[in-house]
Amino acid sequence: MNANSDLLKQLRIDRQAPPSPASRSAMWIGIAAIVVIGIFGGIAWFMLRGGSAIEVRTASATAIGGNNGAGASVLDATGYVVARRMATVSAKITGRVREVMIEEGQRVDAGQVMATLDPVDADAERALATSRLDAARSQVAGIQAQLNEAEAQAARFGKLVGQKLVSRAQFDQAVAQRDSLRAQLTTAQRNAQVAADSLRIADNGVDNTIVRAPFSGVVIAKAAQPGEIVSPFSAGGGFTRTGIGTIVDMDSLEVEVDVGESFIGRVQPKMPVEAILNAYPDWKIPAEVIAIIPTADRGKATVKVRISFKQRDARIVPDMGVRVSFLETAQPEAPKRPIGVLVPAAAIVSRDDTEVAFVVKGEAVERRQVTTGRTLGDDREVTAGLQGGDTVVIDPPADLADGAHVRLIDESAAE
Repeated sequence: MNANSDLLKQLRIDRQAPPSPASRSAMWIGIAAIVVIGIFGGIAWFMLRGGSAIEVRTASATAIGGNNGAGASVLDATGYVVARRMATVSAKITGRVREVMIEEGQRVDAGQVMATLDPVDADAERALATSRLDAARSQVAGIQAQLNEAEAQAARFGKLVGQKLVSRAQFDQAVAQRDSLRAQLTTAQRNAQVAADSLRIADNGVDNTIVRAPFSGVVIAKAAQPGEIVSPFSAGGGFTRTGIGTIVDMDSLEVEVDVGESFIGRVQPKMPVEAILNAYPDWKIPAEVIAIIPTADRGKATVKVRISFKQRDARIVPDMGVRVSFLETAQPEAPKRPIGVLVPAAAIVSRDDTEVAFVVKGEAVERRQVTTGRTLGDDREVTAGLQGGDTVVIDPPADLADGAHVRLIDESAAE
């Protein structure tokens, strides 16, 4: 029994006893070996990944199609919104402003009063013209009375001269008096007509002190204030206003763009257009070409094109910047063109007699078979295989394969 206990004690491990020097050395050697292997393994992995990555240039696929029933864009241009009907309204006469009845942004109707001038001088001229007309009419009435008496006397003398009761000389004198009064009456009547015409002119002078809107529109500028002198022509240096305000017919807004001479052949009257205001980049406004101005700008080598909006909106205001896309004319009987994307032509390559493109996914590329359509300049239309927003490799190397690791070239650093 005691012998067995002694044997068990010899086999028991003493955990309180310190390890021997040989054991400690073996442990540290093992740890150091593991660390060295890990470091060299990481370096080898990094070198293998970095060394095998292929440098590539990329571009994004742009979605096209579905633009208001028309074809793809054949030409893009920039221009401005302009008003075909705009006027700076002024008075017909020079005068002092008494009242201004407009403000910027106000809508006015044709004939609406915009301002009034001081009518003192015009009222005085009308009063004078009225007095002259009254005097002329009074003179006509006096001469008419005298003529009536002269005609009666000449009639009496005509009877008496036949009876030898008055002399022939008296009769002739009565007839001459009658004829003279008839001539005076005609003159007085003409003077009265002239006075009436003068009164109408004076009335126009009074009406000219009232400034009215020539057409319906919106006030975009208020140029004068009460007390200022306005004139239809520039006078008095910088102290005389030439207008009361400026109004714009918002229904006459259109777009004017300058198209390069080398591209004007792509534009035709009635051609569908898609307009995008710089202020509202997500709003596509349907429009169409009104006319191509038959003259060129020698300095800019451009031709002006007028474009009309197909819909009116209060957000469209004069002088806004706008980008327009001239679209292919839609063919009603042709099948609808599928929506696709545009990519640089250099992104489409042939592999095994099949057109493919390489799409970047993270740090690797994915090979995709594509179906191509038209060639538009330096771009190709892809109707199947790619989606808008895909990043494709430009000029993919011949050894680029599906799943290969790539590294994007820093274009800014290259420059």
